[in-house]
Amino acid sequence: MSKLALITGTRKGIGRALAEHLLKKGWLVAGCSRQKTEIQSANYHHYTLDVADEAAVVAMIRSIKREIGPIYALINNAGIASMNHFLLTPAETCRSVFETNLTGSFICMRECAKQMSRQKKGRIINLSSIAAPLNLEGEAVYAASKAALESLTRTAAKELGSLGITVNAIGPTPIDTDLTRTVPKEAIDSLVQKQAIQRLGTTQDLIKCVDFFLDEESDYITAQTLYLGGVA
Repeated sequence: MSKLALITGTRKGIGRALAEHLLKKGWLVAGCSRQKTEIQSANYHHYTLDVADEAAVVAMIRSIKREIGPIYALINNAGIASMNHFLLTPAETCRSVFETNLTGSFICMRECAKQMSRQKKGRIINLSSIAAPLNLEGEAVYAASKAALESLTRTAAKELGSLGITVNAIGPTPIDTDLTRTVPKEAIDSLVQKQAIQRLGTTQDLIKCVDFFLDEESDYITAQTLYLGGVA
């Protein structure tokens, strides 16, 4: 029987690449985003919603269980960023970034974990960023939201471990996506120079880490954040 993964933010970029990768491996994939996606597969099911909308997420999770099957893996990929100097960052930007990056991830984790707990098995992977450990200038709110997500990852891992659910995070380096294209080139270059391996990341770099955490033999690995590029 094919395993089922829920991936948030599958309309484009990393989320879409992850969905297409798992589909090629024979997984069933449910995805969501604020807009429609162009992914075409009989094994893909798309939901249009905002992950910070609690009622919409609860309804989606219930629909997935009823119409497709129990969720084995959740990949929290949906996220937004806003590059501003700390002194010029509006409070509304802070609220918006945290609503998507932290609150949305929390709601999806909570609802998926309820299903996973009945199966006594599950994988949760949260997408963080090297912006958190590097305390990236110009991304104070974004970095803070990802640092909070990493803290949530560790605490949730402790609470869910006895239920057979692992919770881990991956902190990618900049990857060529619509999100990073909004960042000035000099800022990206400066960030890459802080890495031990000084190049942009690729979706394939990230996919390898996701495969590792999803592997059934990785059931003893939880509460970890894996940073790419040699960032400590």
